[in-house]
Amino acid sequence: MINSQDIKKGVAVRMDGGIWVCIDFQHRKPGKGNTIMNIKLKNVTDGRVLERRYNIGEKLEDVSITRRPYQYLYKEGEDYIFMNQETYDQTPIPAELVSGVEFMKESDIVEVVSDADTDTVLYAEMPVKTNLRVVHSEPGIKGDTATNATKPATVESGAEIRVPLFINEGDLIQVDTRDGSYLNRVKE
Repeated sequence: MINSQDIKKGVAVRMDGGIWVCIDFQHRKPGKGNTIMNIKLKNVTDGRVLERRYNIGEKLEDVSITRRPYQYLYKEGEDYIFMNQETYDQTPIPAELVSGVEFMKESDIVEVVSDADTDTVLYAEMPVKTNLRVVHSEPGIKGDTATNATKPATVESGAEIRVPLFINEGDLIQVDTRDGSYLNRVKE
């Protein structure tokens, strides 16, 4: 059990039949009355986010979680096969549990979060930024750069993103895996 005032970002608790991770918290002391903790929680299985208010001293059931680096090997059916970087064990993880899965390529390292008690995988996170090579893009029209115009481009993972007109096939670009936005061109 954990006290409500001890909850910080990244702490996992079990409530309402699921596991929730704290993504934000606020310690509030109103003018009169008890101190209150406003906690924003995210469900690890379906991604729902909710806010809860707890009084100081309320007890919650905490869940011990482990974070380990895993390397993406290949796709088998609907599952993605990952290898634990420490034990070299291979683990299948469903696509819906991997954030940024459309930008993942072979040998990428992801962080897999699992329940330490049952050793079940809760979710896997791609790094926020990843470098991908453009495999298909229409050529930009010279002189058409007066505005921040973009064009569609397909990257090596198969995802299609919007890039500036000066990006060509074969360029290495940096992509934000949370929303698929172009960040910048990477020099080789």
